Amino acid sequence: MKRILILNGAGNKRGNTARLIESFRSGLDESHEVCEIYLQDLNIRGCVDCQGCGRKAPGTVNPCIHRDDMHIVYEEFTRSDVIVFASPVYWWTISGTLKTAVDRLYALVRNSGNAANVKQSVLLMVAGGNDFRQPLMWYQGFEYLMGWENLGVALNNMNEAVRIAKSIRSVRP
Repeated sequence: MKRILILNGAGNKRGNTARLIESFRSGLDESHEVCEIYLQDLNIRGCVDCQGCGRKAPGTVNPCIHRDDMHIVYEEFTRSDVIVFASPVYWWTISGTLKTAVDRLYALVRNSGNAANVKQSVLLMVAGGNDFRQPLMWYQGFEYLMGWENLGVALNNMNEAVRIAKSIRSVRP
């Protein structure tokens, strides 16, 4: 069994991103445990690069100086094996809501000293068009710098989302 965290950065709870996530979920094996966090429902402040996370004791559960809802994401992130980034394209990249949450993961990574463990990840995105160059550059750079394993990318493609989900194995090969 894998624990899968879906970070839903959509502005519309029942829009196209939700449909793509539902396609992804429909392809998952029942043995997986899934937690979806709709980020718009949370109060998450932006990172201010104060480096306070580096001054806290290593392994601190909530390493950021902000006292907001990010602790919910930290807890689920730490427990998860697979991180799914789900977002519509806003201004040629991921939504600001998702970007803010990802920026705040820096505190966890900085505090843990080990890139918050190596994870596997997936990118699910929807757009009115088909230009995904900018979010793909962001995702590929993030994956590379974190040392994570990219399990797949589904761009406006429900069938690809299902295929990626079906490819997730209970244990790493």
